[in-house]
Amino acid sequence: MSEVSIQEEDFDLSHEVAQLRAGNAKVGAIVSFVGTVRDLNEGAAVAEMELEHYPGMTEQSIQAIIDQAKARWPIYGALVIHRVGPLKPMDQIVLVAVTSPHRGEGFSACEFIIDYLKTEAPFWKKEQTPEGARWVDARTSDDDALKKWS
Repeated sequence: MSEVSIQEEDFDLSHEVAQLRAGNAKVGAIVSFVGTVRDLNEGAAVAEMELEHYPGMTEQSIQAIIDQAKARWPIYGALVIHRVGPLKPMDQIVLVAVTSPHRGEGFSACEFIIDYLKTEAPFWKKEQTPEGARWVDARTSDDDALKKWS
């Protein structure tokens, strides 16, 4: 099973988590995060968000983030699914899931992966608003969240 998937199609959280933990009786914790499209961003209504990426480079970048998490915490497995293409409010964008012996390591590794994913992975986001299309820059709060891991 690949640890990174960049795809247009939606994902099933239950199925993906079951696959991640399959056959490993040592797993004591499964921690997951699912990000969704909001209908409002920076005070503007969002009708659609389109995500673009650089194939190959994006997967390598995300795999490097997972490898860093594995070097920091005793986790058994990690999975990142990130969707690209046009997405509507309430659509799932990203899944980060981690299996570990205990919840503490799992929560830390999952948060680390999503914090790095939000700031370091090469994705470009464009929102459709009533005022027209606009590219979305990284948020200061995402940069601040990343600092705690230094």
